[in-house]
Amino acid sequence: MAELSAPFLRQLFRFGTGAGIVADERDLHVCLTRVRPNGARVLATLLIEDYRNRPAAEWGAEYAAFLKANSAAHLAALVVLPRSEVIVRYVRLPGVADEDAPAAIRFQIDSLHPFQDEEVASDFHRIGRSDTFLVALAQGSAIAFYTSLFAEAGIQLAGLTFSGGAVYPSIRLFAPPARPLLAVKGLHATAGSPVEIYGESDSHPVFSAEFDMPVERAVALASAELRIEPGTEARDLADLLPAWQSAPESFDFSDSGKSRFAPIWAASLAAACPRLGSPVNLLPLELRKSSSRAMYVPTIVLASILALLLVILLGQRSVMQSRYSGVLESEVARLSPHAAKLEALDRRIATSSLRIQQLDQFRQRTRSHLDIVLDLTQMLPPPAYLMSLQVSPKEVIVAGEIEQADTLLKKLDSSPRFANSEFTMPLARTGTGEVFRIRSTREGGQP
Repeated sequence: MAELSAPFLRQLFRFGTGAGIVADERDLHVCLTRVRPNGARVLATLLIEDYRNRPAAEWGAEYAAFLKANSAAHLAALVVLPRSEVIVRYVRLPGVADEDAPAAIRFQIDSLHPFQDEEVASDFHRIGRSDTFLVALAQGSAIAFYTSLFAEAGIQLAGLTFSGGAVYPSIRLFAPPARPLLAVKGLHATAGSPVEIYGESDSHPVFSAEFDMPVERAVALASAELRIEPGTEARDLADLLPAWQSAPESFDFSDSGKSRFAPIWAASLAAACPRLGSPVNLLPLELRKSSSRAMYVPTIVLASILALLLVILLGQRSVMQSRYSGVLESEVARLSPHAAKLEALDRRIATSSLRIQQLDQFRQRTRSHLDIVLDLTQMLPPPAYLMSLQVSPKEVIVAGEIEQADTLLKKLDSSPRFANSEFTMPLARTGTGEVFRIRSTREGGQP
């Protein structure tokens, strides 16, 4: 049976109101139950007599008035079918994941019932965390009869199940039971034939069966099937279910009254908190109704907690940012004098570097100028001489007198320091030689 296992979530989802109906061969037994985290109580009960032979609209109106009187008109009921109309089987699928189980069970479904070619309604659930699946089957015609009958009566259905299917989640509503379990339906009421027995053991996670024999013999056979100690005392089914905190004054509080009430109580508990454990459901999926408005309470509570946590987180973030800004401002104030000193030192270093670079450039310029003078001295041997020498970063202008000036251009261009040499004035002849003025482009010179 599908069930929620986290304790914290179970506490939150233990909240709802449910309508349980037990359909026996003649009457409908109805119970309204309210469940809260601290317990459950019976709100109201109703007996609809001879429902099979009365017009459905008649007793449907009776049921609707009952719900309205208890402010529960929105509820969809969980109906427990007669045990004789439901076949229960157990299928062990070791190592099979939940998503693979449907195909594996459908493959075996025809071998689990005696209805041959008739249409069959079925549903199954894994039992707890075991490798055993509980499979419920019923004739399709029987399910069609109940669905059409309740639809004609105007009753919304949450599901169709059997008594053992409703008992399993109900006895775990507030605390898990201790195994082994062995219980007889209506034991305090002196159960007659057939005898319905519910049990659980380590070897048999769920057991539900009817026996057409005396109670003692049925208990012995069930004990053998469950593999529990012979002679284990059987309990009444009512003793397994959670005790109700309150009930209407008209309720029969005798042992026999409680015993007869047990299946209805189990159905209403299972209907009130479907998220804590849903029984196998033979009602077609498209006909199932969700009813309890209280089922949204855990969602609202969780959403509120989430919103509160988000507000706290945002507030904490704002506080942390404020604190961080304060720490940064104090550190900035503490380190500002040191930063100012470093900035002043950086400026002094930059100024010194610039001066060093300028001195280096000046030194290199003086040397390159001397190299030019040296080259010109070697190119102009005596008695030639220079009257002027102008050196700039890009060119050199020389003026002087030499015996033959026409060869000077070639000599200057052959030097690695000069290029594109040209006369800037016509040559003038004197008594001792030719006066010249030449302009050359510097190559490889330093500015």
